[in-house]
Amino acid sequence: MEVFIEKENNVTTARFVGRLDTPASQEVSQSIEPILNDPTGTIVLDCKEMSYISSSGLRIFLTIRKAAAAKGGNVIVKDINNDIRQVFMMTGFLNLFEIQ
Repeated sequence: MEVFIEKENNVTTARFVGRLDTPASQEVSQSIEPILNDPTGTIVLDCKEMSYISSSGLRIFLTIRKAAAAKGGNVIVKDINNDIRQVFMMTGFLNLFEIQ
């Protein structure tokens, strides 16, 4: 799993590539520290190249959402595949995030 983070103006984009499973989640937790340190503006979680998300991965998304909400930020989850959409639906995450 790789995470690429870029910030342009008031939008921070995190692009997830690979499987966000339990072993990868510890590494990803460290990679998203810049987002958690400044969760203002709009945060886009680009999942176009993410093939899988586990409960540990969902916890990371929830952590980003909580940090953004505390600072008045907004989180958008973008380009999830059908398998990940199913996971979001079963866990209620479709109601927690703006999905594009």
